[in-house]
Amino acid sequence: MKVCCRIFILFSLACCLLACTQQTKVTTPASADTYFPINIGDATAHLQLALTPTEQQLGLMHRSSLDTDHGMLFLFPKTKQAEFWMRNTLIKLDIGYFDASGKLLEIRSLYPHDETPVVSYSRKVLIAVEMNQGWFAKNKVRPGAHINLDQLNEALTQRDKQLSNYPIKPAN
Repeated sequence: MKVCCRIFILFSLACCLLACTQQTKVTTPASADTYFPINIGDATAHLQLALTPTEQQLGLMHRSSLDTDHGMLFLFPKTKQAEFWMRNTLIKLDIGYFDASGKLLEIRSLYPHDETPVVSYSRKVLIAVEMNQGWFAKNKVRPGAHINLDQLNEALTQRDKQLSNYPIKPAN
């Protein structure tokens, strides 16, 4: 009987030690405030995703600065001729307009508090990316570069969205 008690006690202690050493990974769901690393051409941008109309209307308003290599990605439910303005936006930005294949079509400059719409030349815009002014030039990201759709898909998944809900057409 004593041997069985000792074995039971040792087994119980071993289980307790095992339970104490195992760590549970606690993750919080990604939100509109989360930055995701997404490559554009050979450069990595850290982007917040503006997916809902409310997130897109707020955009980068009321921010006094934006960290290096940080910006915001706007993903629309369908392709369109996009237009952006800078109401309540305090920093100089560049915006890249991308088509459904993730190809950068054009880059335009945006200026603080300018409420004149900056309209894309193309009517095939599905994605727009706002970065600090000069980011695209500094990183040699030019029209024709592609945004990494796999990384965008991963970011969407973390926001409980799916790339398949958007009219994305990856280049073959």
